[in-house]
Amino acid sequence: MDQKKGTVVFAVAAVVMTFLVAVTSMGIAMFTAVTGGVLPGGGCGGDGGIGGGSQSIGGTDWNAEQTENAATIVNRVVQRSLPRRAAVIAISTTIVESQLVNVGHGDRDSLGLYQQRPSQGWGSPAQILNPVAATDTFLDRLVELPGWASMAPGQAAQAVQRSAFPDRYAPQEEPAAALVDQFWVGPDNPVPGPTGAPNVQLASSVYACPDQGGAGVPLAPSNIDPKQLPPGFTPPADPAQRAAVTYALAQLGKPYVWGAKGPDGFDCSGLMLAAWASAGVPIPAGTVNQKNAGTPASPANIAPGDLVFIPGSLGSPSNPRHVGMYVGQGLVVNAYDSSTGVVLQPLSDWADEITHVRHIAGPAGQPAPDAALAEAAP
Repeated sequence: MDQKKGTVVFAVAAVVMTFLVAVTSMGIAMFTAVTGGVLPGGGCGGDGGIGGGSQSIGGTDWNAEQTENAATIVNRVVQRSLPRRAAVIAISTTIVESQLVNVGHGDRDSLGLYQQRPSQGWGSPAQILNPVAATDTFLDRLVELPGWASMAPGQAAQAVQRSAFPDRYAPQEEPAAALVDQFWVGPDNPVPGPTGAPNVQLASSVYACPDQGGAGVPLAPSNIDPKQLPPGFTPPADPAQRAAVTYALAQLGKPYVWGAKGPDGFDCSGLMLAAWASAGVPIPAGTVNQKNAGTPASPANIAPGDLVFIPGSLGSPSNPRHVGMYVGQGLVVNAYDSSTGVVLQPLSDWADEITHVRHIAGPAGQPAPDAALAEAAP
């Protein structure tokens, strides 16, 4: 009798457990369907960026920097009217070479997403450390290969990269294809003909998130011309800081373009990335990722080239959406918004809004000067 009761109890427990597992599995499936694979802290309302922030795609978890770089590559392939296959090959290469992170180190003088080497004719460090320019160089070499679009998985990537480990690329084509599927817009493009004539592509952005807003700080009346270098401006003495600051200031007046990293337009974080790339210093793509670049600093102890973060029009103190560069003499340069472009502002205009300051390279900062040219006019 006791044995029968035990059997019945065990059977009932088994049914209950089966039911709970089914409900839990259903809940997980529903959560995944509702969130679209967004990871905690990710998505357009979280760590955002053009790639949609941290998320699970094709069974692999990617952070915001990785999805931003993937979206940048896909967008460049679309802009060049190349087939989807080109994006899969490019992304599978970067997964192998850098895990889709814009790194400043590698084998010998290898740099960037693709681990391209300046000494082997891949371009200057400034080009290699800019994901757009590096992708263009990779694609230029890819499309020169006869029959590249029909090569076996990994073969075209190896033909471009000439790696000592040729078998690494093919296994990454599946996760690369999932990333491309996430961002690709419109139909596939045919393989370009021998004439090299451009193909028609839908005029639509591949970016996962809408523009996440401009500076949100009014351009107050000032004795600073926002689109001109002030007379007598002296760039910093440190070579890396001078290169980054000089590059950023050379972009004054250029348009703000969401997701752009130069040379014809920039968003706020794209200008920072391109400026420091010009100095041979890699920083992540995207404002939220750049918030953790380098080392902490403060407005009271700031150096030329430091990144200055404010909430912007759509951010918050804990999740700033806008970044500029302190260039010295009490000034900050930034890609302000889509109607204004790249401008100079007094750092004092930002003072009440600053959430983070990050020191990237060169000597640590000194207290910011209360220079006359940094003061807003009465």
